[in-house]
Amino acid sequence: MENRTDDRMDDRMVGRIENHQVDQAWMALRIVLGVVPVVAGLDKFLNLLTNWEQYLSPMATRMLPFSPATFMRAVGVVEIVVGLLILTRWTRIGAYVASVWLALIAVNLLTTGRFFDVATRDASLAVAAFALARLDEARARIQAPERSASLRTAEATSRA
Repeated sequence: MENRTDDRMDDRMVGRIENHQVDQAWMALRIVLGVVPVVAGLDKFLNLLTNWEQYLSPMATRMLPFSPATFMRAVGVVEIVVGLLILTRWTRIGAYVASVWLALIAVNLLTTGRFFDVATRDASLAVAAFALARLDEARARIQAPERSASLRTAEATSRA
């Protein structure tokens, strides 16, 4: 009997460690993929980090009904919103949007005929954003039974 109890305790301990590792990966991705878009979005108004218009494909520029500067400011607003979604309780939605957004940026960069290194980075970040969204889903599934167990324990304690 004692061995079964020890085995269950070992299983719970391993589960807690694995959950902690998932949480660490989730938090690291969440912080980076949340803060970086906010900073980049704010810089679309300041151009301190770079001249963002240089990354806009000539093909895209021809299709715009307004100036590239105006477009980049709109991009900045979207990036700020997406970053804030990721940093708040809407992590999954923000991460899926960031994944698509970053993939589109990578395609835009490829059509410039330059910036292949930046396109590669953004494609990699798109995969990281997708991974964050999937981790968020996994965490929700892991935490749901834990919350249920905690509620059952609390109810049993209050009845006693």
